[in-house]
Amino acid sequence: QVQFVESGGGLVQPGGSLRLSCAASGFIFSSYGMNWYRQAPGKERELVAGISSTGGSTNYADSVKGRFTISRDNVKNTVYLQMNSLKPEDTAVYYCKQPLFGRWGQGTQVTVSS
Repeated sequence: QVQFVESGGGLVQPGGSLRLSCAASGFIFSSYGMNWYRQAPGKERELVAGISSTGGSTNYADSVKGRFTISRDNVKNTVYLQMNSLKPEDTAVYYCKQPLFGRWGQGTQVTVSS
């Protein structure tokens, strides 16, 4: 079945960087766009970044534009989120998902704190 497994989260100081990975399975990965989302405590889940099936087109939430970069490897069936210049307000559980199908994975916790 369709599955998304996120990894790479952790505790980082403000201004630091993390690279998240998401391994996808159960569908033809190279045929579909992928999104990264996040959910902070007490808030609704929000879209952070998206990438087209080929990787040729990307889009970002205004809050992360210029700091985060989404990319993908269609050989490894993996989508990445490079996060630089992290801020405390980036603290959240991060999820990846194809927007039209599949269940949410367990996510990966990102905590930005000094």
